[in-house]
Amino acid sequence: MKPYLAAAIQMTSKPDLEYNLTQAEDLIELAVRRGAELIGLPENFSFLGKEEEKIAQAPEVGLQTEKFLKTMAQRFQVTLLGGGFPYPVPEEPSKAYNIASLVSPNGDELGRYQKVHLFDVDVPDGNTYRESKTVKAGNDLPSIVFSEKLGNIGLSICYDVRFPELYRHLSAKGADILVIPAAFTAYTGKDHWKILLQARAIENTCYVLAPAQTGNHYERRYTHGHAMIIDPWGVILGDAGEEVGMAIAEINPDRLERVRRQMPSLQHRVFL
Repeated sequence: MKPYLAAAIQMTSKPDLEYNLTQAEDLIELAVRRGAELIGLPENFSFLGKEEEKIAQAPEVGLQTEKFLKTMAQRFQVTLLGGGFPYPVPEEPSKAYNIASLVSPNGDELGRYQKVHLFDVDVPDGNTYRESKTVKAGNDLPSIVFSEKLGNIGLSICYDVRFPELYRHLSAKGADILVIPAAFTAYTGKDHWKILLQARAIENTCYVLAPAQTGNHYERRYTHGHAMIIDPWGVILGDAGEEVGMAIAEINPDRLERVRRQMPSLQHRVFL
């Protein structure tokens, strides 16, 4: 593993597959022009709309999203994370999985994760979210994508960030980079997003790559933004703010090794 640039894309996705994929392609190309070799797209990057619309369109969205990820990874010769998109559940037509997929430069899927923690929350701003109504939770802990070039990558999605045991599992399996693509609500994001990401980086001495959604998507659906890249000491290396764009920063194996040597907390764990 040598130092390389990673990009956490920030989007304002809509209930419009074609619009979203065009926006994503433009941002991927921009990240490639800036030298990124690992590029992450946020949760719901290919479709962010009402739940009933998502379920109705899930077969088409899932098919086109997978095709898009493989095409973009091959065209730009990068490793590409599709941070979350609906994928139909054949035995339950009223639900879809929330899938994260990591694709190699040759178009092969390196890893796939079905979101296990579902966001069923009454937020104090008056919005109610019931992800479990239309999303079928995965049953398996995420696995590690091992890469000599990019480091070992652990997959997760959005609400997972509030469950540190998932990331402890990933670090115990050898993760160097934790990817946390999200569509974090505007209300919770202002208080919790940054500190949760830093905590996951610090306690696991891993880089964190956190693509994000931002702005207004439809009606009262607003997201926080601030796609970030954070180093193993908790230092914010890149913050996309509130506009469509990206955070881009270097992933450096020497920095990773130095932090783990200076703060060997993973070696001091008592309860595994």
